[in-house]
Amino acid sequence: MGKGGKGTEAAAPAVAGEEENMAAWLVAKNTLKIMPFKLPPLGPHDVRVRMKAVGICGSDVHYLREMRIAHFVVKEPMVIGHECAGVIEEVGAAVTHLSAGDRVALEPGISCWRCRHCRGGRYNLCDDMKFFATPPVHGSLANQVVHPADLCFKLPDNVSLEEGAMCEPLSVGVHACRRAGVGPETGAVLVLGAGPIGLVALLAAKAFGARRVAVVDVDEHRLAVAASLGADAAVRVSPDAADVGEEVARIQAAIGSEIDVSLDCAGFSKTVATALEATRPGGRVCLVGLGHNEMTVPLTSAAIREVDVVGIFRYKDTWPLCIEFLRSGKVDVKPLITHRFGFSQREVEEAFEVSARGRDAIKVMFNL
Repeated sequence: MGKGGKGTEAAAPAVAGEEENMAAWLVAKNTLKIMPFKLPPLGPHDVRVRMKAVGICGSDVHYLREMRIAHFVVKEPMVIGHECAGVIEEVGAAVTHLSAGDRVALEPGISCWRCRHCRGGRYNLCDDMKFFATPPVHGSLANQVVHPADLCFKLPDNVSLEEGAMCEPLSVGVHACRRAGVGPETGAVLVLGAGPIGLVALLAAKAFGARRVAVVDVDEHRLAVAASLGADAAVRVSPDAADVGEEVARIQAAIGSEIDVSLDCAGFSKTVATALEATRPGGRVCLVGLGHNEMTVPLTSAAIREVDVVGIFRYKDTWPLCIEFLRSGKVDVKPLITHRFGFSQREVEEAFEVSARGRDAIKVMFNL
Protein backbone atom coordinates (compact mmCIF):
# COMPACT_ATOMS: atom_id res chain seq x y z
CA MET A 1 0.00 0.00 0.00
CA GLY A 2 2.84 2.39 -0.70
CA LYS A 3 5.29 3.17 2.11
CA GLY A 4 6.41 -0.45 2.09
CA GLY A 5 2.78 -1.56 2.27
CA LYS A 6 1.83 -5.20 1.87
CA GLY A 7 -1.27 -7.08 0.94
CA THR A 8 -4.05 -6.59 -1.58
CA GLU A 9 -6.57 -4.50 0.30
CA ALA A 10 -9.04 -3.07 -2.17
CA ALA A 11 -9.33 0.65 -2.55
CA ALA A 12 -12.12 2.32 -0.65
CA PRO A 13 -14.69 4.07 -2.84
CA ALA A 14 -13.45 7.51 -3.86
CA VAL A 15 -15.10 10.46 -2.21
CA ALA A 16 -17.18 12.49 -4.67
CA GLY A 17 -14.85 14.78 -6.59
CA GLU A 18 -11.76 12.98 -5.26
CA GLU A 19 -9.36 11.33 -7.70
CA GLU A 20 -9.09 7.56 -7.44
CA ASN A 21 -5.47 6.43 -7.14
CA MET A 22 -4.59 3.94 -9.87
CA ALA A 23 -1.56 1.66 -10.18
CA ALA A 24 -0.09 -1.00 -12.46
CA TRP A 25 -0.61 -4.36 -10.73
CA LEU A 26 1.23 -7.57 -11.55
CA VAL A 27 -1.57 -10.12 -11.24
CA ALA A 28 -0.19 -13.19 -13.04
CA LYS A 29 2.62 -14.22 -15.37
CA ASN A 30 2.78 -11.77 -18.26
CA THR A 31 -0.31 -9.96 -16.98
CA LEU A 32 -0.40 -6.35 -15.76
CA LYS A 33 -3.61 -4.51 -14.98
CA ILE A 34 -4.23 -0.90 -14.02
CA MET A 35 -6.46 -1.04 -10.96
CA PRO A 36 -7.26 1.09 -7.88
CA PHE A 37 -4.53 1.30 -5.25
CA LYS A 38 -5.43 2.39 -1.73
CA LEU A 39 -2.83 4.56 -0.03
CA PRO A 40 -2.01 4.17 3.67
CA PRO A 41 -2.61 7.06 6.07
CA LEU A 42 0.00 9.81 5.93
CA GLY A 43 2.28 9.43 8.95
CA PRO A 44 3.96 12.42 10.63
CA HIS A 45 7.29 11.67 8.91
CA ASP A 46 5.81 10.75 5.51
CA VAL A 47 5.03 12.57 2.30
CA ARG A 48 2.45 11.86 -0.37
CA VAL A 49 4.03 12.05 -3.82
CA ARG A 50 2.38 12.27 -7.21
CA MET A 51 4.47 10.10 -9.49
CA LYS A 52 5.67 11.81 -12.65
CA ALA A 53 8.44 9.54 -14.00
CA VAL A 54 8.86 5.80 -13.44
CA GLY A 55 11.43 3.66 -15.26
CA ILE A 56 11.25 -0.05 -16.06
CA CYS A 57 14.03 -2.13 -14.52
CA GLY A 58 15.13 -5.57 -15.62
CA SER A 59 13.82 -6.91 -12.32
CA ASP A 60 10.34 -5.60 -13.18
CA VAL A 61 10.44 -7.53 -16.46
CA HIS A 62 11.72 -10.64 -14.69
CA TYR A 63 8.89 -10.52 -12.16
CA LEU A 64 6.41 -10.11 -15.01
CA ARG A 65 7.78 -13.14 -16.81
CA GLU A 66 8.49 -15.46 -13.88
CA MET A 67 6.57 -14.06 -10.85
CA ARG A 68 9.75 -14.51 -8.84
CA ILE A 69 13.42 -13.55 -8.51
CA ALA A 70 15.41 -16.07 -6.46
CA HIS A 71 13.53 -16.50 -3.16
CA PHE A 72 11.35 -13.39 -3.70
CA VAL A 73 8.07 -14.87 -4.96
CA VAL A 74 4.98 -12.91 -6.03
CA LYS A 75 2.20 -14.81 -4.27
CA GLU A 76 -0.56 -12.22 -4.64
CA PRO A 77 -1.14 -9.16 -6.86
CA MET A 78 1.62 -6.56 -6.46
CA VAL A 79 2.11 -3.02 -7.74
CA ILE A 80 5.23 -2.93 -9.95
CA GLY A 81 7.95 -0.29 -10.33
CA HIS A 82 10.72 1.25 -8.19
CA GLU A 83 12.72 3.74 -10.31
CA CYS A 84 10.76 6.90 -9.67
CA ALA A 85 10.44 10.63 -9.12
CA GLY A 86 7.50 12.92 -8.59
CA VAL A 87 6.02 16.02 -6.99
CA ILE A 88 5.08 16.23 -3.33
CA GLU A 89 1.38 16.88 -2.74
CA GLU A 90 1.20 16.59 1.05
CA VAL A 91 3.68 16.41 3.93
CA GLY A 92 3.34 14.86 7.36
CA ALA A 93 3.10 17.02 10.47
CA ALA A 94 6.75 16.43 11.46
CA VAL A 95 8.28 17.00 8.01
CA THR A 96 10.16 20.31 7.87
CA HIS A 97 12.68 19.93 5.01
CA LEU A 98 10.17 19.33 2.22
CA SER A 99 7.02 21.13 1.08
CA ALA A 100 4.11 20.55 -1.26
CA GLY A 101 5.24 21.28 -4.80
CA ASP A 102 8.83 20.08 -4.31
CA ARG A 103 10.13 17.78 -7.03
CA VAL A 104 11.80 14.73 -5.51
CA ALA A 105 13.56 11.50 -6.40
CA LEU A 106 12.59 8.54 -4.21
CA GLU A 107 14.99 5.98 -2.75
CA PRO A 108 12.85 2.83 -2.85
CA GLY A 109 14.10 0.84 0.15
CA ILE A 110 12.86 1.33 3.72
CA SER A 111 15.18 -0.32 6.24
CA CYS A 112 14.42 -1.03 9.90
CA TRP A 113 17.23 1.20 11.35
CA ARG A 114 17.43 -1.17 14.34
CA CYS A 115 19.44 -4.18 13.17
CA ARG A 116 23.23 -4.41 13.27
CA HIS A 117 23.48 -3.73 9.53
CA CYS A 118 21.47 -0.54 9.82
CA ARG A 119 23.24 0.60 12.97
CA GLY A 120 26.57 -0.12 11.30
CA GLY A 121 25.72 2.06 8.30
CA ARG A 122 25.10 -0.73 5.80
CA TYR A 123 21.33 -0.42 5.75
CA ASN A 124 21.14 -1.92 2.25
CA LEU A 125 21.83 -5.31 3.90
CA CYS A 126 18.90 -4.96 6.34
CA ASP A 127 17.03 -8.26 6.74
CA ASP A 128 13.77 -6.38 7.20
CA MET A 129 14.12 -4.13 4.15
CA LYS A 130 10.83 -3.09 2.55
CA PHE A 131 11.71 -2.31 -1.05
CA PHE A 132 9.34 -1.06 -3.74
CA ALA A 133 8.08 -3.92 -5.92
CA THR A 134 9.94 -6.67 -4.07
CA PRO A 135 7.23 -9.05 -2.86
CA PRO A 136 5.21 -8.69 -0.77
CA VAL A 137 5.87 -4.92 -0.89
CA HIS A 138 4.06 -2.79 -3.45
CA GLY A 139 5.91 -0.57 -5.90
CA SER A 140 5.57 2.91 -7.32
CA LEU A 141 4.05 2.69 -10.81
CA ALA A 142 0.99 4.52 -9.58
CA ASN A 143 -0.59 7.96 -9.63
CA GLN A 144 0.49 8.55 -6.03
CA VAL A 145 2.47 6.84 -3.27
CA VAL A 146 3.17 7.54 0.39
CA HIS A 147 6.84 7.32 1.35
CA PRO A 148 9.14 8.37 4.23
CA ALA A 149 10.24 11.98 3.76
CA ASP A 150 13.85 11.06 4.60
CA LEU A 151 13.93 8.87 1.48
CA CYS A 152 12.72 11.66 -0.81
CA PHE A 153 15.46 13.89 -2.21
CA LYS A 154 14.74 17.34 -3.60
CA LEU A 155 15.83 17.88 -7.20
CA PRO A 156 17.66 21.03 -8.33
CA ASP A 157 15.92 23.17 -10.93
CA ASN A 158 18.20 21.92 -13.73
CA VAL A 159 17.52 18.23 -13.05
CA SER A 160 14.37 16.82 -14.65
CA LEU A 161 12.00 14.34 -13.07
CA GLU A 162 13.08 11.71 -15.59
CA GLU A 163 16.68 12.25 -14.50
CA GLY A 164 15.49 11.99 -10.90
CA ALA A 165 14.01 8.57 -11.63
CA MET A 166 17.36 7.56 -13.17
CA CYS A 167 19.02 8.10 -9.78
CA GLU A 168 17.97 4.54 -8.93
CA PRO A 169 19.93 2.70 -11.64
CA LEU A 170 22.73 5.27 -11.41
CA SER A 171 22.96 4.43 -7.69
CA VAL A 172 23.96 0.88 -8.61
CA GLY A 173 26.91 2.21 -10.61
CA VAL A 174 27.86 4.65 -7.86
CA HIS A 175 27.74 1.96 -5.16
CA ALA A 176 29.79 -0.40 -7.35
CA CYS A 177 32.47 2.24 -7.87
CA ARG A 178 32.62 2.92 -4.14
CA ARG A 179 32.92 -0.77 -3.32
CA ALA A 180 35.63 -1.18 -5.96
CA GLY A 181 37.55 1.89 -4.82
CA VAL A 182 37.35 3.73 -8.14
CA GLY A 183 38.84 7.24 -7.97
CA PRO A 184 41.22 9.67 -9.68
CA GLU A 185 44.14 7.33 -9.08
CA THR A 186 42.38 4.50 -10.93
CA GLY A 187 44.15 4.15 -14.23
CA ALA A 188 41.78 1.81 -16.06
CA VAL A 189 38.36 0.30 -15.39
CA LEU A 190 36.80 -2.58 -17.33
CA VAL A 191 32.99 -2.75 -17.48
CA LEU A 192 31.61 -6.10 -18.60
CA GLY A 193 28.14 -5.77 -20.11
CA ALA A 194 26.70 -2.73 -21.86
CA GLY A 195 23.12 -3.06 -20.71
CA PRO A 196 21.50 -0.31 -18.63
CA ILE A 197 23.54 -1.12 -15.51
CA GLY A 198 26.78 -1.48 -17.43
CA LEU A 199 26.20 1.91 -19.03
CA VAL A 200 25.51 3.65 -15.71
CA ALA A 201 28.60 1.93 -14.31
CA LEU A 202 30.57 3.47 -17.18
CA LEU A 203 29.13 6.91 -16.41
CA ALA A 204 29.81 6.51 -12.68
CA ALA A 205 33.41 5.35 -13.21
CA LYS A 206 34.11 8.39 -15.39
CA ALA A 207 32.49 10.68 -12.81
CA PHE A 208 34.58 9.14 -10.01
CA GLY A 209 37.71 10.06 -11.94
CA ALA A 210 38.86 6.85 -13.61
CA ARG A 211 41.26 7.86 -16.34
CA ARG A 212 40.22 5.24 -18.88
CA VAL A 213 37.17 2.97 -19.09
CA ALA A 214 36.72 0.03 -21.45
CA VAL A 215 33.37 -1.65 -22.05
CA VAL A 216 32.85 -5.14 -23.49
CA ASP A 217 29.66 -6.75 -24.76
CA VAL A 218 28.41 -9.22 -27.37
CA ASP A 219 26.18 -6.59 -29.02
CA GLU A 220 27.57 -4.00 -31.42
CA HIS A 221 24.69 -1.56 -30.90
CA ARG A 222 25.20 -1.48 -27.14
CA LEU A 223 28.93 -0.97 -27.66
CA ALA A 224 28.20 1.96 -29.97
CA VAL A 225 26.07 3.48 -27.22
CA ALA A 226 28.90 2.96 -24.72
CA ALA A 227 31.32 4.70 -27.07
CA SER A 228 28.93 7.62 -27.47
CA LEU A 229 28.77 7.93 -23.67
CA GLY A 230 32.53 8.26 -23.36
CA ALA A 231 33.97 4.74 -23.23
CA ASP A 232 37.65 4.90 -24.16
CA ALA A 233 37.46 1.43 -25.69
CA ALA A 234 34.50 -0.71 -26.75
CA VAL A 235 35.36 -4.34 -27.45
CA ARG A 236 33.02 -6.94 -28.89
CA VAL A 237 33.35 -10.36 -27.31
CA SER A 238 31.72 -13.74 -27.86
CA PRO A 239 29.58 -15.78 -25.46
CA ASP A 240 32.06 -18.68 -25.78
CA ALA A 241 34.12 -19.32 -22.65
CA ALA A 242 36.90 -20.78 -24.77
CA ASP A 243 37.64 -17.27 -26.07
CA VAL A 244 38.49 -15.72 -22.69
CA GLY A 245 42.27 -15.82 -23.08
CA GLU A 246 42.30 -14.24 -26.54
CA GLU A 247 39.70 -11.65 -25.57
CA VAL A 248 41.57 -10.61 -22.42
CA ALA A 249 44.59 -9.84 -24.59
CA ARG A 250 42.43 -7.78 -26.96
CA ILE A 251 40.79 -5.90 -24.09
CA GLN A 252 44.12 -5.06 -22.49
CA ALA A 253 45.52 -3.91 -25.82
CA ALA A 254 42.44 -1.75 -26.48
CA ILE A 255 42.64 0.02 -23.11
CA GLY A 256 46.39 0.42 -23.44
CA SER A 257 47.26 -0.26 -19.81
CA GLU A 258 46.78 -2.66 -16.93
CA ILE A 259 43.21 -2.91 -15.66
CA ASP A 260 42.93 -1.78 -12.05
CA VAL A 261 39.23 -2.49 -11.53
CA SER A 262 36.69 -4.67 -13.32
CA LEU A 263 32.96 -4.18 -12.84
CA ASP A 264 31.07 -7.27 -13.98
CA CYS A 265 27.57 -6.05 -14.81
CA ALA A 266 26.43 -9.30 -16.43
CA GLY A 267 27.11 -12.01 -13.86
CA PHE A 268 27.80 -15.04 -16.02
CA SER A 269 30.61 -17.57 -15.67
CA LYS A 270 32.36 -16.22 -18.72
CA THR A 271 32.15 -12.55 -17.71
CA VAL A 272 33.41 -13.27 -14.19
CA ALA A 273 36.24 -15.36 -15.63
CA THR A 274 37.12 -12.53 -18.01
CA ALA A 275 37.10 -9.99 -15.17
CA LEU A 276 39.32 -12.17 -12.97
CA GLU A 277 41.83 -12.83 -15.75
CA ALA A 278 41.91 -9.26 -17.09
CA THR A 279 42.41 -7.46 -13.77
CA ARG A 280 46.00 -6.74 -12.78
CA PRO A 281 47.66 -8.32 -9.74
CA GLY A 282 46.44 -6.49 -6.65
CA GLY A 283 43.42 -5.13 -8.51
CA ARG A 284 39.77 -5.52 -7.65
CA VAL A 285 36.75 -7.16 -9.27
CA CYS A 286 33.25 -6.02 -8.29
CA LEU A 287 30.37 -8.41 -9.01
CA VAL A 288 27.39 -6.25 -9.97
CA GLY A 289 25.24 -8.39 -12.26
CA LEU A 290 23.57 -11.58 -11.04
CA GLY A 291 23.06 -13.61 -14.21
CA HIS A 292 23.82 -17.01 -12.68
CA ASN A 293 23.44 -18.29 -9.12
CA GLU A 294 26.30 -20.77 -9.49
CA MET A 295 29.42 -20.44 -11.65
CA THR A 296 32.71 -22.13 -12.43
CA VAL A 297 35.46 -19.49 -12.45
CA PRO A 298 39.30 -19.44 -12.23
CA LEU A 299 39.64 -18.39 -8.59
CA THR A 300 43.07 -19.93 -8.01
CA SER A 301 44.71 -17.74 -10.64
CA ALA A 302 43.01 -14.68 -9.16
CA ALA A 303 43.97 -15.66 -5.60
CA ILE A 304 47.68 -16.01 -6.28
CA ARG A 305 47.61 -12.58 -7.93
CA GLU A 306 45.76 -11.16 -4.90
CA VAL A 307 42.85 -9.93 -6.97
CA ASP A 308 40.16 -8.84 -4.49
CA VAL A 309 36.57 -9.81 -5.27
CA VAL A 310 33.68 -7.83 -3.78
CA GLY A 311 29.95 -7.87 -4.39
CA ILE A 312 27.18 -5.33 -4.12
CA PHE A 313 23.56 -5.49 -3.07
CA ARG A 314 21.54 -2.50 -4.19
CA TYR A 315 23.15 0.65 -2.70
CA LYS A 316 23.37 2.96 0.29
CA ASP A 317 23.67 6.73 0.71
CA THR A 318 23.86 7.32 -3.02
CA TRP A 319 21.02 9.72 -3.89
CA PRO A 320 22.76 12.96 -2.81
CA LEU A 321 25.84 12.14 -4.89
CA CYS A 322 23.78 11.00 -7.88
CA ILE A 323 21.82 14.25 -7.80
CA GLU A 324 25.04 16.26 -7.55
CA PHE A 325 26.51 14.38 -10.52
CA LEU A 326 23.37 15.25 -12.51
CA ARG A 327 23.26 18.87 -11.35
CA SER A 328 26.90 19.50 -12.16
CA GLY A 329 26.79 17.77 -15.52
CA LYS A 330 29.43 15.21 -14.55
CA VAL A 331 26.88 12.54 -15.48
CA ASP A 332 24.32 12.79 -18.28
CA VAL A 333 21.72 10.01 -18.13
CA LYS A 334 19.37 11.53 -20.69
CA PRO A 335 20.76 9.53 -23.64
CA LEU A 336 19.88 6.32 -21.81
CA ILE A 337 16.15 7.07 -21.91
CA THR A 338 15.24 5.63 -25.29
CA HIS A 339 11.47 5.07 -25.04
CA ARG A 340 8.64 6.93 -23.31
CA PHE A 341 5.07 5.88 -22.60
CA GLY A 342 2.00 7.26 -20.88
CA PHE A 343 0.00 5.48 -18.19
CA SER A 344 -2.86 3.64 -19.89
CA GLN A 345 -3.49 -0.11 -19.95
CA ARG A 346 -2.34 -0.34 -23.58
CA GLU A 347 0.77 1.75 -23.00
CA VAL A 348 1.80 -0.15 -19.89
CA GLU A 349 1.61 -3.44 -21.77
CA GLU A 350 3.47 -2.04 -24.77
CA ALA A 351 6.18 -0.46 -22.60
CA PHE A 352 6.98 -3.76 -20.91
CA GLU A 353 7.04 -5.53 -24.28
CA VAL A 354 9.55 -2.98 -25.58
CA SER A 355 11.70 -3.24 -22.45
CA ALA A 356 11.69 -7.06 -22.55
CA ARG A 357 12.57 -7.09 -26.24
CA GLY A 358 15.78 -5.17 -25.63
CA ARG A 359 17.57 -4.40 -28.89
CA ASP A 360 17.58 -0.60 -29.09
CA ALA A 361 15.67 -0.14 -25.82
CA ILE A 362 17.91 0.90 -22.94
CA LYS A 363 15.67 2.64 -20.44
CA VAL A 364 11.91 2.69 -20.93
CA MET A 365 10.26 5.51 -18.98
CA PHE A 366 6.64 6.18 -18.01
CA ASN A 367 5.50 9.81 -17.90
CA LEU A 368 2.48 9.94 -15.62
